[in-house]
Amino acid sequence: MLSILTSHPIQYQVPLWRAIQQRGIANKVWFLTDHGLRNSLDREFGVQFAWDVDLLGGYEHEFLSLHQPVDMSRFRGVRLKEDLGLRLKSVKATHLWVEGWRYQAFWQATQYATKAGVRIVMRGETNALGRRGVAKRMARKLFLRPLLAKVDSFLCIGTQNRRFYEQHGVSSNRMLMAPYCVDNDYFVSVAERLRPERARLRAKWGIADDAVVVLFCGKFIEKKHPMHLVDAARLLMPECPKLHLLFVGGGDQGGQLRESLSVVYDQELGGGHDASVKEGMPRATFAGFLNQSQVPEAYAVADMLVLPSDHGETWGLVVNEAMASGIPAVVSDQVGCAVDLPQVLDPKLVYRFGDIEGLKRAIQHCDKSRFSREAVRVVAGRCHLMHTVCAIEAVLYGQSGTLRD
Repeated sequence: MLSILTSHPIQYQVPLWRAIQQRGIANKVWFLTDHGLRNSLDREFGVQFAWDVDLLGGYEHEFLSLHQPVDMSRFRGVRLKEDLGLRLKSVKATHLWVEGWRYQAFWQATQYATKAGVRIVMRGETNALGRRGVAKRMARKLFLRPLLAKVDSFLCIGTQNRRFYEQHGVSSNRMLMAPYCVDNDYFVSVAERLRPERARLRAKWGIADDAVVVLFCGKFIEKKHPMHLVDAARLLMPECPKLHLLFVGGGDQGGQLRESLSVVYDQELGGGHDASVKEGMPRATFAGFLNQSQVPEAYAVADMLVLPSDHGETWGLVVNEAMASGIPAVVSDQVGCAVDLPQVLDPKLVYRFGDIEGLKRAIQHCDKSRFSREAVRVVAGRCHLMHTVCAIEAVLYGQSGTLRD
């Protein structure tokens, strides 16, 4: 029996929980909070919303008891109130999958599992790209050492994540590759359905049918550096007059972005074209925050995705979504998924973080290469959720096909 402990129902994780259930693996997902199910303010997006897709159907789940009040912005803000060991024994769990170490509740869970004789499987996002000083790196190693020592198997979400564990002394026989994933099949099917609607969707957002559309999708915050895209677009304008930036999302840098662009459509202003056209500046559309069922429209409109983030972008699942939709992605070398997805498609799609001229060249190369949707999707398939399902089967059943003690 596999028990899974995660923070809350997350739109990216739910397809994986369903796939594990459909595979016939006895399991139950335990959530710490119901965040994402109720309408609440996301401070970084700057909007109040709840995800508009089913997050609880298709798999067994329960919510655990926590000490109140709960504060998901702090390590000690999420603490187990109950003895998880009793739950593990009641469901006859053999393995506990823990989603990282962000909250004290995860640390408590590993202690309970160890005492109950339950094997621990861990999947975290942290990678080896961080630029911490020597003192901070050593402090983190000392902090994590007792936790990592308790883990029997690590599900590595990608190359840089595996390197992180190697740097912390984790042996190779405790690591399995389980690439970070979204529901690829969903994005493939929706992309094909929306393909004939491309011209109509572009017109809705004030985008010319022959424009070269570069998409930024996410929070307009410091670690994602959306202004880097604007700076590169300025350099590109003389050579690519049909360039059009499409911004999906929101955040505290929204004002700065708008001031630096010729905005032809802005959802925050109630839509309408020619919202703030400025001569000589790159043309842009601000589509606002799009919920999970709406975001495929942005991929249908775009010619490429750009993610200029720094090392704080531990993976970048928006890249998975775009590439599963057949859209190539240009990313900085500090984005966690860079070597596992865009670089595999073409190394020139990855540029050195902060190098605006390099970003410009990468966008130009992507535009000229005209990658086929099929070629992009083949690379995206490297991170299909079934790879993770197979990895957890290997943990549970080993090579013999029988459940490990």
